[in-house]
Amino acid sequence: MPEPVETLAAIDVGTNSFHLVVARVTGEDRFEVVTSEKEMVRLGTGSGDMKRLTPEAIQRGVDTLRRMKQIADIDGAPVRAVATSAVREAENHDEFVTRAREEAGVEVEVISGVEEARLIHLGVLQAVPVFDQRLLLCDIGGGSTEVLVGEQGQVLTARSFKLGAVRLTNRFFPGERLHPSAVSSCRTYIRSTLSPYGREVAAHGFEVAVGSSGTIQAVAAIAQATTGAERPRSFNRFRLTSDDVRAVAKALTGAPSVKQRARIPGVDAERADIILAGTLILEGVLEAFAVDELQVSEYALREGVLLDTIQRSRGGSLHHLRDVSRRSVLHLVELCDEEPEHSAHVARLAVELFDQLTALPELTELADLGEPAREYLEAGALLANVGLFISHSRHHLHSYYVVRNTEVLTGLTDDEIEIIALLARYHRKSGPKARHPEFARLSSDDQRLVRALSGILRVAIGLDRSHAHRVAATRCHLDGDLLVIEVVPDGDAAVELELFTAEQRRELLEEVIGRTVVLRAAAT
Repeated sequence: MPEPVETLAAIDVGTNSFHLVVARVTGEDRFEVVTSEKEMVRLGTGSGDMKRLTPEAIQRGVDTLRRMKQIADIDGAPVRAVATSAVREAENHDEFVTRAREEAGVEVEVISGVEEARLIHLGVLQAVPVFDQRLLLCDIGGGSTEVLVGEQGQVLTARSFKLGAVRLTNRFFPGERLHPSAVSSCRTYIRSTLSPYGREVAAHGFEVAVGSSGTIQAVAAIAQATTGAERPRSFNRFRLTSDDVRAVAKALTGAPSVKQRARIPGVDAERADIILAGTLILEGVLEAFAVDELQVSEYALREGVLLDTIQRSRGGSLHHLRDVSRRSVLHLVELCDEEPEHSAHVARLAVELFDQLTALPELTELADLGEPAREYLEAGALLANVGLFISHSRHHLHSYYVVRNTEVLTGLTDDEIEIIALLARYHRKSGPKARHPEFARLSSDDQRLVRALSGILRVAIGLDRSHAHRVAATRCHLDGDLLVIEVVPDGDAAVELELFTAEQRRELLEEVIGRTVVLRAAAT
């Protein structure tokens, strides 16, 4: 674990806005905000369905990150930045991430939609006292909407939808004036996107609904302005009814141009062009999940990132990243693997090999892989066979697809999911090759990591070829230029088949370490 930090900063690299918060750590799961900044960047604007980030958007984003990093540096706060749908979906997101690192000095993590929902959940629990209640959470961003059901800090179900205020504005309301059929078309699209998830939400049920994000606070501001009362200093825990939202939607759809919508009391001029789409999404969420009232949370993703970072740096367990990610990996195994005992045994052997091989200082190619690599290896081993439920033929490719596209995995960045998916992909058949597009997109360091871990995993899988757990343990040592792996049988079990299969699977590991690998039964 890294050393505990006293101050830290989080940046939410959103589709519409970038948000910075700098905080002082005051406890294991508490913080005090020192300063916060928000800039309207419109990273997802002008890019069709957000398939590419435009050069202008990338430049705006990098410039904003540079300024936010300078603000964080004033308090000596290390920065953790997470990027959501605009970067997640863009084919050229590597360009943005690279420029952010090189020009702004900010390392940007690209997170999945479900991981985004988990982190938002953490943030909301710091602002709204609903920890002991089952809550339905909705967060409407510029590119996506996250919906989650949770209780006592645990995620029961979560889904990310490609419904965002910027995205739907680009699609349905791109001009200054409304097209006569645009509103009804947008409502139909929202309803059709959300409705399949209604049964799952209903099955879990919820006691309270909470909404976070600038869009929902903007709707609350418009609803509050209609009362004629003075605007509150904070909208945290403000209560919005479904009738309130419908009234706001009616007022906005009744204004045929952006300029007219900007004149509606409570409308933020910077959001006048996207507030209609955002309001229609919120209206659709309340309808789809039968919500009569929701509370507004001023805390969201960036505060969740702060709390998650505190827990990681201090080794806390309540929301610790690795506890969360491991539970989600095991859940995917439960859903898709017909022989979880085999996968668990392979994972144990793989981790055991990893620990022994990385402890040999002569194997410099493996010496600096570190603790995250060990966890990726375990996850890759556990998930190597999840593609079997599709078909046995080419199931390694199916496993890659399942891991890469599942909405079950949480607590992992997009890059981490890609590494784990590739380990599942390369557990058999062809090893990693530059002509494989997914492997080629990795950085050189991650390519090296995937090759090394895949080499270890292939040997571990060979050591349970019978699926009978005949190998109890392994012992590794160097003998000149040879790496010797001694195989310890479980009792008097015969391990000839396991030795033969592991020998057949040693080639990639040999390439990685530059030595011949020899497997033999341990002396009794």
